[in-house]
Order: sequence, then C-alpha cells, then structure tokens
Amino acid sequence: MSPELLAALEELAAEAAPWATAAVLVFLRIGAMAALLPAFGEMIVPLRVRLAVAMAFTLVVAPAVAPALPPVPETPLALAGLIAGEAAIGLMLGIGLRLFVMALQTAGTMAAQATSLAQFFGGANVDPQPAIAQVLVMGGLALALIFGLHVRLAELMILSYAMLPPGQAVSNGMAAEWGVARVAQSFTLAFRLALPFVVIALLYNVTLGAINKAMPQLMVAFVGAPAITFAGLAVLMLAAPLMLTVWLDAFHGFLADPTAP
Repeated sequence: MSPELLAALEELAAEAAPWATAAVLVFLRIGAMAALLPAFGEMIVPLRVRLAVAMAFTLVVAPAVAPALPPVPETPLALAGLIAGEAAIGLMLGIGLRLFVMALQTAGTMAAQATSLAQFFGGANVDPQPAIAQVLVMGGLALALIFGLHVRLAELMILSYAMLPPGQAVSNGMAAEWGVARVAQSFTLAFRLALPFVVIALLYNVTLGAINKAMPQLMVAFVGAPAITFAGLAVLMLAAPLMLTVWLDAFHGFLADPTAP
C-alpha cells in the first residue's frame, strides 16, 4: 500500500472519528430505549429488525444532537459512568413508553374480567392476555403508527438530550418520583379506559342480585351469562374508538413532554 493512500486513510479516519464517537454515544441511549418502544420493540418483532430500528433512529438523531454531546472521558471510570448514564436514561424513557402499552393491556384485562370474557384466546400471543386486551393493544399500536409514531419517537429522542443532557447523572430521588408518577398515570389511564365495562358489570350484578332475591328458584347465573357476554361485546364495539382516542391523546402528551405530571 502506497504512503499516499495510507496518509489519505489516516486523514479520513481522523475526520470520521468524532462522528463515529457521537454515533456510539447516541446509540447507547437510543438502543436501550428502542428495546422497549411500542410497536417497534414488541417481542414478536425479530431481534435483527429491532436492532436495525435502533440503528436507523441513531442515524436520524445523531446529526441533530452531535453539538450537545460531551467529549469522550479519558479515564475508564468516567467513561463507564457516561455509558451507564446514557443506558439508564434510555431505559427510563423506554419504560415510560412501554407503560402506555401496559395501560391498554390492563384495561383489556379489567374489561374482560368484568364481562366474563377473560378466558377467550388467552394464550394467542407471546404475552398471554385476554382477547379484549389483544384488540385494544393492536388497535392502539396501529392507530399510533398511522399518526406518525416513528416521527414522534425521533422528536422525543432529540428532545431527551435537552431535558437530560448526556454526562449529567440523574438523581435517584428524581428517577423514583418520575417512575412512580408514570406508573400511577398508567393505572389511572387503564381504569378510565375500562370504566364502561366496570359500570356494565356493576349494573349486571345489581340486576342479577335483585332477580335472584325475587325469584330464588331461578338459575340466574345461567340466564345472565349470555347477557353479560353480549353486553361486553356490544360495549367494546361502541366504546373502542373513544377508548383508543383517549389513549392516543395521553400517549401523544407523553411524547410531547415526558416530564409532565
């Protein structure tokens, strides 16, 4: 190999080194976050596809945040701290996004338990769950993708570098407070989504109790089971569009500002 070619390669490597370093630092956060992303990080998505998604998001985010990235620490301890901090931030944001999918799963489980549909098709997916939960999760993810989930995720990833700059440690107290607030928000959202089914189940049980009190000889359970099943399916048909709209609004609110209460 000629000296001129070696010199050109060395010059090219020197120019590309900062960009490669920035890409690696960004991948630490984006890769951890991508493992838990809704739709893109599902267990049914092959691992190679999820890795390709993480690399694609890295290529999108790295040029936008490169000026804000800190220099690579020279000491191994500082470098390990930077790597751990970036991975932790990515996991925090990924868990926050994953909780919205869990809210749909929880709402579907509550609705299925309330309407005696909990055992139908319970093991049809990698993550066993009732059929209503399957419908809500698939519908919610499809709706999010239709409204540009990939674009909003890229915006969130870029925004995260302004909210949580790399190299600055996140305090345990702040992380715990943020995590508790996100879990509370997830369960609150799940109950709001499942509220129509809870109301139907309450009315059904009150009515069944009154009929049983008036006619003790009647097998009210056998008479009422088809009624609650039909009512649950009817409520799902009528309420699912509104449920998914409420969920999508809350999900977009988190994507716009993950720190909002």
